[in-house]
Amino acid sequence: MIIRQMMEEDMEQVYSIESSSFTRPWSKESFLSSLKNPQNLYLVAEEEGTILGYCGLWGIVGEGEITNVAVDKRFRNQGVGEAILRELIRQAEENGITAFTLEVRQSNQSAIHLYHKLGFVDTAVRKNYYEAPIEDALIMWL
Repeated sequence: MIIRQMMEEDMEQVYSIESSSFTRPWSKESFLSSLKNPQNLYLVAEEEGTILGYCGLWGIVGEGEITNVAVDKRFRNQGVGEAILRELIRQAEENGITAFTLEVRQSNQSAIHLYHKLGFVDTAVRKNYYEAPIEDALIMWL
């Protein structure tokens, strides 16, 4: 598995993972727009031409908002998510990001466990943040 910068050529596979992972997926255009901003960082984990997962963040004055994390269902629970998140944080820190935040569905216990493992702490709850289904978001910071 290699971890590298997300490219426009990855969009078909990234969008396939995105749309099968989330009830309100980002559009391909949203990903492409985010890739164009030099303050943002988007990575993919790839093996033999297959995108296993991806993650990304928006960099804003020393802080990184982690916007997307998803792993293809066929490759979950194999360390892919942890590996790409660790690399995302490492690269972002090299570029001056000193704090990271994200939000996650409160029911997504596997993701919350991973974020805790990486050192994120629970800081707040956004009531009814998610749609389809309506659910609270847990806000986490590292």
